Amino acid sequence: MISWLDLDSPFPDVSQALSDPAGLLAAGADLSPQRLLEAYQQGIFPWFSEGQPILWWSTDPRMVLYTDHFVISDSLKKTLRKVEHSRHTDGRWQIRFDFAFRDVMRACAGPRRDGAGTWISMDIVDGYCGLHRAGFAHSAEVWLDGKLVGGAYGVSIGQMFYGESMFARVSDASKVALAYLVHFLRQHGVQMIDCQQETPHLASLGAAPIARSVFLQHLHQAIQAPQISQWQVPDLFSAPG
Repeated sequence: MISWLDLDSPFPDVSQALSDPAGLLAAGADLSPQRLLEAYQQGIFPWFSEGQPILWWSTDPRMVLYTDHFVISDSLKKTLRKVEHSRHTDGRWQIRFDFAFRDVMRACAGPRRDGAGTWISMDIVDGYCGLHRAGFAHSAEVWLDGKLVGGAYGVSIGQMFYGESMFARVSDASKVALAYLVHFLRQHGVQMIDCQQETPHLASLGAAPIARSVFLQHLHQAIQAPQISQWQVPDLFSAPG
């Protein structure tokens, strides 16, 4: 059995998460900024489909990307060099942080190539936009000829970043957004990006599963650091590797 949360109920300890379905911890409550912050500070995240109650999870093992393990393929390096050059010359390509957060979320919520929708409902969009207004959720965006063509978003607490979703409307645009985001986070002392659940795509980028206990130990230390206050796009100069 899992706990049913009222608006003022605390989360149960993550050790109470089920093994089947793996990581399910609780249901209910709301998606207010306060509740979302409480969840992320304890290694808990919401994940549910339209029509379901809010479901809260804490997976074990936990998929994470160490920022110094981010894998950049040769083809992505070429793309990054092209984008970086364009940013400072013709301006066709631009990288922005937090310019169109809601639009990034709505794009991430759109159908994938296989025609399937995502778990990102309008309630999720509204909840994380509230977290964005409070300064704890951020987007990295790729723009081409004035149009948003790729991006990623997530939650930032201290020196901990929780990646949520990415999208691309042109080839490699989501990876470009992630590359600039990783470079920025590394500059600000962020060592780990929480990826939550294991997928082949994340593994190809350098993410790997670790025990939840190891994840929580790092998290509890990282969230004590001062909040990153200035989200400014870094210059890569040359594609990081």
